[in-house]
Amino acid sequence: MASTLHTAGSKIWQTLASIKTGVVLLILTVIVAAAGTVILQRPNTEADEMQAAYSPQILRLLDATRLTDVYHAWWFVLLLFLVSCSIIAASIERFPNAWRFYSRPYKRPDESFRKALRVQALVPVRDEDEGLAAAERTLKASGLKPETLIGFEHASLFAEKNRMAEMAVFIVHTSLLLIFLGGIVDALFAWHSSIDLTQGQQSAQLQLKSGAVKTLPFAIRCDAAGRENYPDGSPKKWWSKLAVVENGRDVLTKEITVNDPLVYQGVRFYQSSFGSNGKVEKLTLNAHPNQGADLTKPVAMGQGETVAIDADTTVQFAQFIPDYVVSDGQVYTRSAQAENPAAHLIVTSLKTGKRVNVWIPPIEGFDQTSESPYRFDVQDLKMGYFTGLQVSHEPGQWAVWGGVLLMGVGLGFVFYLSHVRFWVMPVRDARGHTQLWVGGMANRNRDAFEQRFGDVVEKIKLELEAGAADVEQEVSALAGD
Repeated sequence: MASTLHTAGSKIWQTLASIKTGVVLLILTVIVAAAGTVILQRPNTEADEMQAAYSPQILRLLDATRLTDVYHAWWFVLLLFLVSCSIIAASIERFPNAWRFYSRPYKRPDESFRKALRVQALVPVRDEDEGLAAAERTLKASGLKPETLIGFEHASLFAEKNRMAEMAVFIVHTSLLLIFLGGIVDALFAWHSSIDLTQGQQSAQLQLKSGAVKTLPFAIRCDAAGRENYPDGSPKKWWSKLAVVENGRDVLTKEITVNDPLVYQGVRFYQSSFGSNGKVEKLTLNAHPNQGADLTKPVAMGQGETVAIDADTTVQFAQFIPDYVVSDGQVYTRSAQAENPAAHLIVTSLKTGKRVNVWIPPIEGFDQTSESPYRFDVQDLKMGYFTGLQVSHEPGQWAVWGGVLLMGVGLGFVFYLSHVRFWVMPVRDARGHTQLWVGGMANRNRDAFEQRFGDVVEKIKLELEAGAADVEQEVSALAGD
C-alpha cells in the first residue's frame, strides 16, 4: 500500500514538474484571462447592458460557467493554483543542478569534455607559456577576465561573462508566482463598491457589488465637488475633496480626480461621476403681495424648510420636481436632471390656518396662486449635487505589480544577457607538437557566439604571430651586434 502511494505521488510530482504540463497550464491561463477581457464581466457591467449584448440562452450559459466573472470563478483560482504548483515543482527539480552549476563553474576541462565540446579550435604554438600569454591578452581585450589555473602538468585559462544569466529562468518563475499569488488573493479577498456622497455627507458603509453591506473601519466625507467643462460644455474633469474620518477626527484629506484616487488602509476611492441629485440646496424667491402695495420681499429657503414672509404668513418649500410631467391627475418626475423643474410651495395663514398650494411654474389643476396672499418669482436656484466614487480593495495588487517588475528584470537577463565561457589549455598532438586548445560555450545565441569565438581564435593567432615577429627582430638585432 505504501509503495503504491509512493509511486502515485511520484508520478503526480513528475507530471507537475514537467515543462509540458507547465506550458499547457500557462497557455490555458492566458486564454481564460484573455476571454475575461472580451466577455462582459459582472458586476462591473450593468444588467441591461449584459442583456443587450447577449441572448438569454448565451447569457445563462456564460453565467453558469462563471465566464461573466472569470477572475473570481472557483475554477480560475484552481487553475492559477495548479500553474503555481507546476512552476514550484519544476523549480525544485531543476534548482539544485542550476545552483551547483552557478556556484561551482567547470573550469578545468578533461579530455572527454574537450572531445564533446561543439565549439573548439587548435592553435599551433612553439611554447606553452607564450601561447597562454597571447590567449590571456586576447581574452582581456575581448572584455573578459581570464583566470589562470595551475595544474599538475600545465597551466590553463578560464574566462566567463554573465554567469547570472543561468539563474534568469528562476527569476521569471518567481515573478510568475508573485503575479498568480496576487490573482488568487484578489479573487478570494478583493471587493468593489460604489457610493454617492453629497457635500458634507460622510459614510462608513458600502453596498458591495454582490449585494452585501461592507462597514469600513473609518468614514469617508465629501467636503466639496465640482466639474470643469470644455468650451463646448462637455465635461473636462470631475474632482472631489475627500476627508477620511477615523475616531472622530480627520486623518487624511485629498482632492481626487479620475486618475488620481485617495488610498487609505488599502482601500482606493476613485472619482467616477458627478451630477445633480435632484434636490435643491437653496431656493431664492421674491414674494409679491396679491393685494395692497407691491412690496417685494426676498425669501430664501432649502427644501422642506418653512420661513415667515410676514407676521401672519409662512411659506414652506414642500417639494421640488427636477423634471416634471403631469399624468393621470398626478405630478411625476421623469429624471433627476433639472430639465423641466417645478417647485411646490405651501403658503399658510397663521390667523385662519388656511393652506394654499402654489406651484412655480403654475401647473393647471394644482396651482392656487390666486387664493394665496402672495405670488412668487424665482431669483436663484442652487441645486444639490452628488459625487460618485468607485471604491475597491485589492490586496493582491502589490504582489502583481512586484511580479511584473521582477519579470522585466528576468526577461532582461533572458533576452539580453548570455553566459559565455572560454577555456584555453596547452595540449600535445600525436607527434608531440604543442598546441593551444581553445573551447567555448554560450547558453543562448549560439550562432552569434560561434562568430565571436572565431574572432577570438583569429586574434590569438595574430598575437602569436606578432610575438614571433618580435622575437625574430630581437634575434636579428643580437646577431647584428
